[in-house]
Amino acid sequence: MIRILLADDQALVRGALAALLDLETDLDVVAQVGRGDEVVAAARSSRAEVCLLDIEMPGSTGLEVAEQLRAELPAVRSLIVTTFGRPGYVRRALDAGAAGFLIKDTPARELADAVRRVHAGLRVVDPNLAAEAMMSGPSPLTTRESEILLLALDGSPVAVIAARAQLSVGTVRNHLSAAIGKTGASTRAEAAQLAHSNGWI
Repeated sequence: MIRILLADDQALVRGALAALLDLETDLDVVAQVGRGDEVVAAARSSRAEVCLLDIEMPGSTGLEVAEQLRAELPAVRSLIVTTFGRPGYVRRALDAGAAGFLIKDTPARELADAVRRVHAGLRVVDPNLAAEAMMSGPSPLTTRESEILLLALDGSPVAVIAARAQLSVGTVRNHLSAAIGKTGASTRAEAAQLAHSNGWI
């Protein structure tokens, strides 16, 4: 039996995934959590072998959790299963240590097969997203530019972003200016939205 942990902040989605996977004779859902920051402890206590992670969860994102699992429980494999099919997310997920990336509308049989393949040490990526990720290339943003754009996503003024990032207003303006240029946007709000829709932040 392959021991599975499900991490998704929507209880209905978690329940549906658990019900579908439990229909398979070789798969066993041994734990379910609704927050990213609960995954590592739950994986450890349930002795999960494969963790299915949503990207956007309270506590920690699925990308952050994949990185934590790789560092703390390297034998545990992670598979991102999300609504957010953005090419940049695929690259970031694989860089973070995830063994696969699927969209939530993947047929149940394909999801079960993906769990088996990930458990066997293989990588599984939605083919359409894989092609898009290769075509779009890596994020043009530096780590700091990505951080600043993420803080700008809610429309906060530069002074507020600077305070949150613990940087000077001038430094934040420079990062925003660079990010606007790299994304081809005309405003910081547009740059943040473009970066978000591409999965770069």
